[in-house]
Amino acid sequence: MQDTTKMTPPVVDDRNAWRYGFTPQAELWNGRLAMIGFLAAVLIELFSGQGFLHFWGIM
Repeated sequence: MQDTTKMTPPVVDDRNAWRYGFTPQAELWNGRLAMIGFLAAVLIELFSGQGFLHFWGIM
């Protein structure tokens, strides 16, 4: 005798989807963009020899 029950796969959210609001996907994107911004600030300081605020003329 065969088992004829159908199994449905679990619903998995795409963790890279662009979602608005306080969702895990939005927090992942916030973290990624913050890392890119921090790296950009560090590279500006390394290559220009000035601080980030001095480079942009703020200070």
